[in-house]
Amino acid sequence: MVDVGAKEPSSRVAMASGTIKMSQEAYEAIVNNRAKKGPVLQTAVIAAIMGTKKTPELIPMCHPLLLTGIDCDIEEIPELPGFKLYVTARLHGKTGVEMEALTGVSVGLLTIYDMVKAIDKGMQILSIQLESKEGGKSGNYQRNG
Repeated sequence: MVDVGAKEPSSRVAMASGTIKMSQEAYEAIVNNRAKKGPVLQTAVIAAIMGTKKTPELIPMCHPLLLTGIDCDIEEIPELPGFKLYVTARLHGKTGVEMEALTGVSVGLLTIYDMVKAIDKGMQILSIQLESKEGGKSGNYQRNG
């Protein structure tokens, strides 16, 4: 791991997103709460938060971080059909939270897939990406477009 011992702590925030595209049948099962495994979107939010917190256990060289906040939002996209999931991770520390936000998005989307795969095995997880970051030596970043 990179030695961050000499760095001064600062406020850091990262937001990531990703999309899952699915059949109309799977989409309707989710929005109408008819999935056999239970409430899909609520479970995906919990999974995204858990994934964010467990990032250093999953990604080799990630520092264990004392996160100060995690937000997760899901946008319905009926015309896709599918959902876009956003995770924002925050901390006051010596290293960034980009990997935590990206991991949270990945785990949340995989949870949606798992919960409705009996309806649609052809779902696609698309465009997992960093949307923005604030703080740290490299400064701020905002995805264009």
